[in-house]
Amino acid sequence: MQQVLIRNIEKQDNPIIAKIIRTTLEEFKANHPGTVYFDASTDALYELFQTDKSNYQVALLNGELVGGGGIFPTASLPPDTCELVKMYLHQNARGTGIGKILIEKAIASAKAMGFKKIYLETMPELKLALNIYAKFGFTYLTAPMGNSGHGGCTLWMMKNIE
Repeated sequence: MQQVLIRNIEKQDNPIIAKIIRTTLEEFKANHPGTVYFDASTDALYELFQTDKSNYQVALLNGELVGGGGIFPTASLPPDTCELVKMYLHQNARGTGIGKILIEKAIASAKAMGFKKIYLETMPELKLALNIYAKFGFTYLTAPMGNSGHGGCTLWMMKNIE
């Protein structure tokens, strides 16, 4: 029986989650400039998520860190809107329901912090994620919002969580 644990990110998780993010982007040939692949913050997620009104959770499968995801008050987004960020799973964890749990936890965190909407940026190469976001009720936008610094992302989605 597989054992799943979801917890807040810890400092020692930084190199593991950074490797999962970059390996996943390489796997889907989505390691473009203007994406989290090249962000310095990808190597320091614990520190980044000390920001007020942010939360990042990691998933452990049978004791091994296999992914994570969170919410962040991205610059220039409306005050009632946060961004779903850095949602990545190791290939061994895909199809296990862990991604669904991480998104549910992120939505719950956003609601608890008073946000009414969740925005996200992604890429067409990440087809599996696009399907999951759509199942959660995220709908496509025609232009980006906020100032994430991720010009390499060409798809934008939003979900009302009120």
